[in-house]
Amino acid sequence: MTNRVPKFVTQARASLILRITEAELSRISKESGLGRVERAGNQEETYFTYEELRWICIVVTNQVKAAALNRMQNFHVEAISS
Repeated sequence: MTNRVPKFVTQARASLILRITEAELSRISKESGLGRVERAGNQEETYFTYEELRWICIVVTNQVKAAALNRMQNFHVEAISS
């Protein structure tokens, strides 16, 4: 019995690994161009390599940092305005 690691993971699996929603992962995938869409008839599935998941982690981390910085700047502006 072999425990081979798959080369690709589905969007559903990737969202679980990254702990983000599939909708958020889909948005990031479309904006960044990461992931591969495979079509079979009417069905469509997005697959990611582990390297692509690593890049998505970087994107998400940078978004979280930017959001926190924006909140801190807004708080600073409000404190000065008061």
